[in-house]
Amino acid sequence: MSISYFISDVHLGFMSLEEERSKEDLLLNLLAEITEKNGDLFILGDLFDFWYEYRHVVPRGFHRTLAALDRLTSSGARVEYLIGNHDFAVGDFFRTELNIPVHRRDLELYLQNKRLYLYHGDGLAASDTGYRFLKRILHNPIAQFVFRWIHPDIGFRLARLSSHTSRNYTGQKDFGPSDGILEEAKKRINDGFDVVIMGHRHVPSFQRIEDGCYINLGAWLDDAPYAVLEHGEIRLRNRTGHDFHL
Repeated sequence: MSISYFISDVHLGFMSLEEERSKEDLLLNLLAEITEKNGDLFILGDLFDFWYEYRHVVPRGFHRTLAALDRLTSSGARVEYLIGNHDFAVGDFFRTELNIPVHRRDLELYLQNKRLYLYHGDGLAASDTGYRFLKRILHNPIAQFVFRWIHPDIGFRLARLSSHTSRNYTGQKDFGPSDGILEEAKKRINDGFDVVIMGHRHVPSFQRIEDGCYINLGAWLDDAPYAVLEHGEIRLRNRTGHDFHL
C-alpha cells in the first residue's frame, strides 16, 4: 500500500539566505524520504512566500526544491499542488516542466480506503471579508496581465512587501472559537469525508470530529510539521519523523 505525504505553508524565500538554506534542507530531506519510500506528495499551498510566472521568467533561488520535485515526479510519484494565498499566480510551469497538476481551489481524494478533502484554507474565516474581496482582484486575469508588464525586479519587491504583511497578519490573527476553517472541516466531515487537511492558519492541529479527523498542517517554521497517510492511518509529524505533540 502506498504512503502519502501532505505539506503546507513552507513559505520559501522570505528569510535570510542562511535561514532559507536551513529551512530548505529540511524540505529536501523530506522529499528524499518520499522518493525513497515511493510515496506521493500533496502540497496544500504557500510552498513559496511569493511565486509569479512571467512568460519567460520564473523566480530564482528555488532551483534545489524544483530539482527535487522533478526527481520525485520522474521516479513515478504522484505530486499535486493546491495553490494558496501567497502562490496564487502559479501558471503552467509546474504542469509542463515538472508534471505536477495545479488545483485552483480544493481537491477531493480517495486514498487507502479513506475519503479526503484538501484545501489551503484561505478566505474561510468569518473575518476574512476584506481578503475575499482582495482575492477576487488578485486572481483577476486583467490584474495579472497588468502586473506582468512590471519589471520582475520591481514586481517581486512589491509582492514581497505585501507577502510579509499578509504572513504577519495570518500568524497573529485570532481566528476565534467560530474559526471558519474549523467550521468548514466539520461540514466536510458531516458530508462524509474521513479526513480533512488544510493549512493557512500556521498553527498545527489534529482534532477528532465524530467519525473523522481534521488536520491543520501549521507552518514549516514550527518544527516542520507534515502529515502522513500510511496503512489507512493519518498522522501529524514533526521534522524528526515523530508524532507531533499538541
